[in-house]
Amino acid sequence: MKTILRDLSADRLVKKAIKENWENYHYCLGRCPSVELSVGRYLTWFITNVPDHFMNLVVCTQVPPQGADAHIEHALDHFRSLRIQKVTWLVKEDVPEAEIREYLLSHGLTRTESFGAEMAADLSSIAEDRSTPAGLKIVRVEDPGTLQEWIRTASIGFKVPAEYESVWYEFFAEAVFEQPFWTYLALLDNRPVGTSQLFLSAGVAGIYNVTCMPEARGQGVGAALTLAALQDARAIGYRVAILQASEMGARVYRRLGFQDFGHLSVYLWKNDAEPG
Repeated sequence: MKTILRDLSADRLVKKAIKENWENYHYCLGRCPSVELSVGRYLTWFITNVPDHFMNLVVCTQVPPQGADAHIEHALDHFRSLRIQKVTWLVKEDVPEAEIREYLLSHGLTRTESFGAEMAADLSSIAEDRSTPAGLKIVRVEDPGTLQEWIRTASIGFKVPAEYESVWYEFFAEAVFEQPFWTYLALLDNRPVGTSQLFLSAGVAGIYNVTCMPEARGQGVGAALTLAALQDARAIGYRVAILQASEMGARVYRRLGFQDFGHLSVYLWKNDAEPG
């Protein structure tokens, strides 16, 4: 039986849920045959050939009692052999970060707290009275054709090079047609203009991949896409929604009722031998 986070009263539990939901999001996408998902005692990783930090994740699950440098260098050598360009390293909430920070920094990783603002909302008090453009419709992505439209729209919104659209499609085609994923496409006068995604894990409703086509921005499309996911999550019993927001997106989410919980702290690695 799943445990649902009931409210925002415990800051530590909310921040832990934000991190765990994001981590589990990657693991579920690991169903794709082209993803390397390696589950280890000290390091677990989700690695793709997409040159983006978000799509390549290492999770530090424990601090080795000895040989931490060797574990880290072995992983980095492996990523170099695969010609991976960028990787995010995440330290699990219950791992003492102070014990592993210097190891990571000494291997060329950089620590950042600007990866995205951590936000959460009480689903019982979200602001639902939002104006939306006439002719806007939000549909669920439930078949390959609609997923292709979703991928194309998200790629334009996030400025993902067209050459990686087929890779994105492979990731999502293996996972998004069933829970814990719910995926949404916004149509304005029957033309795709925006995307969002709901991921149910760690007792919270995670909001992902909210973006709009450039010509549709500033009209309430992103808010409508987010609200559709929030309403669906609430209808099946979820109490808390979480997300990571850009500076521009955070303003929209605050108006919907999201509160700030700081920034996600991660370590970034770039393969200097590879372009990009």
